[in-house]
Amino acid sequence: MNYTIDDLIKRYPELKVCRQSIIDAYNLLVECYKNGNKLLIAGNGGSCADSEHIVGELMKGFKSKRELNSELKQSLREIDPIRGEELANKLQGALPAIALDGHQGLNTAFTNDVENGGLLTYAQQIIGYGNKGDVFLGISTSGNSKNVMYACVAAKAKGLKVIGLTGKDGGELAKIADVSIIAPSNETFMIQEYHLPIYHCLCLKLENDLC
Repeated sequence: MNYTIDDLIKRYPELKVCRQSIIDAYNLLVECYKNGNKLLIAGNGGSCADSEHIVGELMKGFKSKRELNSELKQSLREIDPIRGEELANKLQGALPAIALDGHQGLNTAFTNDVENGGLLTYAQQIIGYGNKGDVFLGISTSGNSKNVMYACVAAKAKGLKVIGLTGKDGGELAKIADVSIIAPSNETFMIQEYHLPIYHCLCLKLENDLC
């Protein structure tokens, strides 16, 4: 099934106000991946969990089985006929994405060693992982999460495009982001409920079109 943004709007009519921003975000992600770049993602609380969820949909098959290309399969088999055969048959194509919350050794070290480091750990990872042409997806229901905003500044400085996934009035995140998807609600739990179908739609379309 070629899932479209209009399919999303049919299921969630309230998201019609987000239609163009979702399209713009999708186009940024397509350009990123076609140029061999990657997606970095960060948020707090439920948005942190959403970051990991998105990585899970992009780094393996989501709705479709993503076969490795024949050249890579052959290379795996040549290196090790037994293990390579299993890897060739079971590994899946991936769209590279990293959630910045999961690196506890680095995050706790930076928090401990640097004054105000707890708010800067996402920004530090942007400095380390980010390259020009990558995309940073900052998720904040208020649009004002301090650590996400620090990460946005670092991302822009390193030449990354920034997508904001937010709510309410978009906050500071909407002002700095290249594309801002603002869920139409002022209630945190409702904003998070809208975020899930939005990023599922993006992940499905990326899989359909790139994998």
